[in-house]
Amino acid sequence: MGKKFKKLIFFIFISFAIISAFSCKDKKMPARTVRIAIQPSAAFIPLYIARFSNQIEDALASKNVTVVWQDFESGPPMNESLAADLTDIGVIGDVPTVRALAGATKMRLVGVPASGPNAYALLARADNSNFNSYKDLKGKKIATVFGSTGHNFVKKLLEKAGLSFDDIEFINIQASSAELILSSSTADAVAIWEPNITRLLDKGLAKIVAQGDETDLRGTNGFVVRDEYIADNGDIVSEILHQYALAVKKIPNLDQQMLSKLSKALSIKEDLIIPISQKYDFSVSAGNEDIEALQDTISFLVSIQNLHSEYRIANFVDNSYFDR
Repeated sequence: MGKKFKKLIFFIFISFAIISAFSCKDKKMPARTVRIAIQPSAAFIPLYIARFSNQIEDALASKNVTVVWQDFESGPPMNESLAADLTDIGVIGDVPTVRALAGATKMRLVGVPASGPNAYALLARADNSNFNSYKDLKGKKIATVFGSTGHNFVKKLLEKAGLSFDDIEFINIQASSAELILSSSTADAVAIWEPNITRLLDKGLAKIVAQGDETDLRGTNGFVVRDEYIADNGDIVSEILHQYALAVKKIPNLDQQMLSKLSKALSIKEDLIIPISQKYDFSVSAGNEDIEALQDTISFLVSIQNLHSEYRIANFVDNSYFDR
């Protein structure tokens, strides 16, 4: 009886263990969603890589998280979506970043997807022999997007040349019309960013008159997240940042299929993707230089009355989600 009883107890124990294992396997975590906003800027190449390789979806699968990708043409409409609780996390340039953090909806900067001064340039027509340097700015027609990083870049070039906006004719344009503006000679030069720079140079239409590193421009972009979302989903935000960092490491060895997808997303030739990416520092964490650069952006926007008042950007920076 003793041996039979022990065998019975052992059988019951094993059966219970097997049932428990299957029960735990079938038990899913509560369903959650993350809405990620992206825009066709070369600064966000790693996020496109993560998207096209399903890195984030795979990493969050065990947490029962659904990833929704949202495509925007630029930062301002992305900001509106964040403020309206229609987006959870977005990658945006320095100007929309500081504007988002100054808004009524509480948000924070959890990282820097990229920074790169030479991702910004002043381009003149390739055949314009009278415009070769920022020193030739006086009396010229300069086109860029009002209130953009390009606008701030022009301001810095003018200051370096000992000039002001009174010494040029400023033309406000949309970034998408930069090629038309140059080809039609509507302006002598355009202040623009990647991948527009490389696209116009590759066509033989433009030449570089000045680059960002000729000034103190840093070209800091931001990972912006709504406070309300991150309060309950910090683990999701942390995973997105870490997957972004892993995607950065893939850039030197991208295969043909990935290059083709990036080419289509950014409207640039496949063989230009790696050279463009080399203009950026994909650091992820927001360093002191990034914070100072964003503070400079705030001061610039206040100076052109495009932002109501100065505030301290450092109060909105939180690197802890990437450092976890």
